[in-house]
Amino acid sequence: MNDRKFLLWGIPILALLVLIPRGVLHIRSVPVFFLNWGISLLFTCAFWFTGRALWRALFRRFPRVDQTRKRLWRLAVINTAIAAAVTFILDSVAAWAQGGHLDSASFWREFGLNMVPTVVIQLIYESMNFFQQWEENVRRAEQLQSAGVQSQLEALQSQLDPHFLFNSLNTLSALIEPENEPAQDFVEQLSDVYRYVLLARDRPTVPLSEELVFVDTYLALHKARFRDNLQVTIDVPSAALTRYVAPLSVQLLVENALKHNVASREFPLQLRLTADPIAGNFTVENTLRPRTSGLAPGTGTGLRNVRHRYELLHAPHPVEITAEAATFRVRLPLLK
Repeated sequence: MNDRKFLLWGIPILALLVLIPRGVLHIRSVPVFFLNWGISLLFTCAFWFTGRALWRALFRRFPRVDQTRKRLWRLAVINTAIAAAVTFILDSVAAWAQGGHLDSASFWREFGLNMVPTVVIQLIYESMNFFQQWEENVRRAEQLQSAGVQSQLEALQSQLDPHFLFNSLNTLSALIEPENEPAQDFVEQLSDVYRYVLLARDRPTVPLSEELVFVDTYLALHKARFRDNLQVTIDVPSAALTRYVAPLSVQLLVENALKHNVASREFPLQLRLTADPIAGNFTVENTLRPRTSGLAPGTGTGLRNVRHRYELLHAPHPVEITAEAATFRVRLPLLK
């Protein structure tokens, strides 16, 4: 936090303001005025730097928004204790130097005046922190919305891709016959895919259970074309189904595997979807056998988008991508 301006302007002004109740306006001598102001500057600096150090220490320990009340209560208690102790010590020394003793009326008056800079300093730093958090949340919300819209657009563009429509229509034309139930199932699954895309587009996260139902429908469409050339294993414990993922993120990983790898009778594409609720991750793993012809090689834009979306969602750990000799693996963090 850059508070140089507050230090340069705030300390002299605050040091002057706390002198007003002490009768600085009635001082007629310029040297006496600057002497009092100088003494006030020393005490204001001490209060300011002590308060700032205390605020920073407590903020490091309680940084989250839901911990604000806990942080403010501790600030209030500790600052009040410090102000009371400093007031008691200084007034006792001053009374002893003048041959008198400290009375309660003087103590409470000075204590109240010393609390003014303490409260002002804490308000300044809490206000600065609140504004920064608000600004960061607004920026993060805009980035998340932008990333979500871009992901939805890419998903829609991909699913409306001529290759996908061409293959799906060919499959549909081969299936459609009078009283042909597989044809009806295929059409229903196709509509379910687009329905999920439309429903999920305005949601930052979805339950893993919903995403897997969608992915299962999406895979059923492709299995009608690939048949035994596509082998899918899904092993997800029930404890992981209530966790959340970014919508269409699992589907994008499945789509990448189908788009960029060979799936033939000789080399079937093996796709494995697993989850570990204890480690808090969901894994999409496929055999790595890139196509040598057909579609252009991937640019990695989809994976970058997925990574960025999980960063904006404050995922507990980043998206992990591993490419080994015969296996490509992407591990998504499960969100609470």
